[in-house]
Amino acid sequence: MNSHLLARITFTKEMPVKRVLLLLLFPLALPAAAENVGCVTTAWKMIGPNHKVCVEAFTDPKIPGLVCHISQAKTGGISGALRMAEDPTQFSLSCNQIGAIDMPEDLPQQETVFSESTSLVFKETRVERLWDKANLTLIYLAISRKLIDGAPVNAISAVPVWRGR
Repeated sequence: MNSHLLARITFTKEMPVKRVLLLLLFPLALPAAAENVGCVTTAWKMIGPNHKVCVEAFTDPKIPGLVCHISQAKTGGISGALRMAEDPTQFSLSCNQIGAIDMPEDLPQQETVFSESTSLVFKETRVERLWDKANLTLIYLAISRKLIDGAPVNAISAVPVWRGR
């Protein structure tokens, strides 16, 4: 976080410690902002929103020229409307080159590029970028942070990085 941004936050004795921590850590909690592309109803609910699968698009903040799309099941009904439901651990991932890719020299071997909560607590879908330098390939791995039968559900997408001659 930039020091000039920290200087603008005024701390008072009345401000709860949790709120101060949220203000300081908020920029770290959102690796990439996703744009809602659309949703398709999978089951009709009499009361509350329907169950659906939603598609979101996000870009890798360090890799211009690349976009990823993730589809995730969303729970409807009353509990879904109140955000009290746990979304199913079902998702798919596709990443594609949409422009020139200029690889930064200091790209970490692994980094979180997308994260979204899928329940009130303890469950999230996360996308990690891995750099396979030997094969010049960016690998995007979507995982659920909640273990299902001993292993996280996951999906993978690979994008080759072509070097010009």
